[in-house]
Amino acid sequence: MNPRLTFAIAALSATTLFSCHHTDAPSSSSDAQLDSLRNGIAFIPTVNITVDGRTYNVADIEDEAHVYRNDAKPEQCFIVISKREYRLYVYEADSDTALIAHFPICYAKNPEAKERGGDMRTPESTMASPFRISQIQPADFWCHDFSDGRGPILAYGNWFLRLDTPGFTGIGIHGSTNNEASVPGRDSEGCIRMRDADLCTLHDKFVTIGTPVIIKGINEMKLPFEQRAQQQTGDAYCPPRKGNPLAQTATPADSTAHTN
Repeated sequence: MNPRLTFAIAALSATTLFSCHHTDAPSSSSDAQLDSLRNGIAFIPTVNITVDGRTYNVADIEDEAHVYRNDAKPEQCFIVISKREYRLYVYEADSDTALIAHFPICYAKNPEAKERGGDMRTPESTMASPFRISQIQPADFWCHDFSDGRGPILAYGNWFLRLDTPGFTGIGIHGSTNNEASVPGRDSEGCIRMRDADLCTLHDKFVTIGTPVIIKGINEMKLPFEQRAQQQTGDAYCPPRKGNPLAQTATPADSTAHTN
């Protein structure tokens, strides 16, 4: 692991952890704060859609990947995954923290932090104690049985970026072969699912063994360094939109559990 990156992550956590775990209450002041950050942190509700007989709980289906810089050094990069935005962000920790890329993602069916195996939740981590990529495995021949009548199908894309998640096994970042309609949204059993082409971009350009991965909870807002890095991209930044173009309302579970 690059010592400079370890130091940078530690320095960022020391100055930003105070804002990691709070929920925005519905009020005019919180609405103003959201507007001031260009809606980049607004909770995105989900809707159910059916594609080829399979139902997916999806977010903004028109959200796309965006690469801001191609010259980042993988050994200096780290990942922040936002359940709130259904996005994976790549940052580079150098003299200043720069936003390098973002990609839409799908995570577990249940949005809360993982507590035990089989609970259909994605585990969460912090800047102070990030997960790390422990293995990078070819996965283009891996199959999975979703118990929905399709039988074992190709489901992982080209790569499985296995995460060191203390207390849990089998968690990683992978593709969405035969399930791309689920990205972005909530459909996995605990892993982070990406579109296959986006996974290849992430693998080829931005990660290595030891890359830190922070997974933020659904109520966690952008950290100060994320706000600065986003602002530095200027008009190039593409914030996720509230809601899904296929529907005007959230699913009942989302509309009762969260506030826009």
